[in-house]
Amino acid sequence: MLTVALPKGRLGDNVYALFRTHGYDCAAMESDDRRLVFADEGGRVRYLLVKPSDVAIYVEHGAADVGVVGKDVLLEGGNDVYELLDLGFGACAMCVAAPVGFREDLGAPLRVATKYPAIAKRHYAELSREIEIIKLNGSIELAPILGLSDVIVDIVETGATLRQNHLEVIETILPVSARLIANKAAMRFKADAMQALLTALGTPDAKGEKA
Repeated sequence: MLTVALPKGRLGDNVYALFRTHGYDCAAMESDDRRLVFADEGGRVRYLLVKPSDVAIYVEHGAADVGVVGKDVLLEGGNDVYELLDLGFGACAMCVAAPVGFREDLGAPLRVATKYPAIAKRHYAELSREIEIIKLNGSIELAPILGLSDVIVDIVETGATLRQNHLEVIETILPVSARLIANKAAMRFKADAMQALLTALGTPDAKGEKA
């Protein structure tokens, strides 16, 4: 049996629909209840519903064999897992945004508000730019509006929230989409089941690589 960690919410629903289409259906998943663990009666697959930011942790520590998580979460968490496949949905981008007309003072540290400090630090280190990280957990767009930061580093999908708050993208750091990841031990000890899953998803020659 493969244990699959799915993120709660719309992304998890989309992933389950994809798996179901390729033969990894689980009747219990169609029930309307508050369970977090759903097992296929045929013993082929078990699904865990977890917080999106926790998926890679469950996979890394072997509580799940595979999982689906955004590339942003992988890069921020630095989890020791294999990245098997770009599933191609949940597409957006990690961007730097600032107030419309913003002009950067290159003589002073750049104040960066973000939920992704590791990604932001790595990005600006590559540019040899001195920054001050302001870690926030929500309403990132407020930071430059209130003068708390100069710019923000955040996920941008349509840009509507930025425009409504008079902000604009000034730099795209990297594209983000949903990725299929695997536990390293499971890749060895459940090799046949893993290969069957990858073949079902249309990637018979897929090989894991470090996320």
